[in-house]
Amino acid sequence: MTDQQARIVSLGDVAPNRRRGGDLRALLTPSTAGSTSGFMGVAIVQPGERIGEHYHPYSEEFVYVTEGSFEVDVDGAPHSLRTGQGMLIPPNVRHRFRNVSDAEARIVFHLGPLAPRPELGHVDTEDEAQGNAPGDERPAATAEVAS
Repeated sequence: MTDQQARIVSLGDVAPNRRRGGDLRALLTPSTAGSTSGFMGVAIVQPGERIGEHYHPYSEEFVYVTEGSFEVDVDGAPHSLRTGQGMLIPPNVRHRFRNVSDAEARIVFHLGPLAPRPELGHVDTEDEAQGNAPGDERPAATAEVAS
């Protein structure tokens, strides 16, 4: 028997996180839904926008594109990812997403297992002021980034 209950969380129930680019919404998390093995959310990315390079030391990341097209840099190598395709990103693998379509693009993401503490689960690898990783000369997309 478990204390967990089924929970529904709507996109509008979660505040946007724009700190890393795009509009990231962690929907089903330990705090919103009582999850114990991982969390799931949606990334909404406008044309030309991107989600900055990062990696997850403890978690695999599963992504599925529901709308649009992305170029995903995985350890520096570009990969195309379009509507109806998914990708598995192993732990400790650097990755960034760029919307290369001319319309809003969306990804559903899931990470698991959870890091021992939330602040340990995500490591940014880009210089926030420049929006570039060391040795990466591509300019950052213009995106609203919260501090």
